[in-house]
Amino acid sequence: AEVVLKKAKRGANFAALAREYSTCPSKSKGGDLGWFGAGQMVKPFEEAVKRMGQGRISNIIRTRFGFHIIKKTGQR
Repeated sequence: AEVVLKKAKRGANFAALAREYSTCPSKSKGGDLGWFGAGQMVKPFEEAVKRMGQGRISNIIRTRFGFHIIKKTGQR
């Protein structure tokens, strides 16, 4: 995850990184989880997204599902 995070923060295409490295079913969509509301994601993931600005990439987030790197592309 640290190698992927470095690539993402250096400007590599986030969707391409997700397709190559992710083990999540969303990898086929470049990691796109779509819109989600409060209470739909596990707490550490949701809290990280709340703190992020649009277009920003998170540090590595650990949940019971594994390790995540998040890119926030929008908010409504």
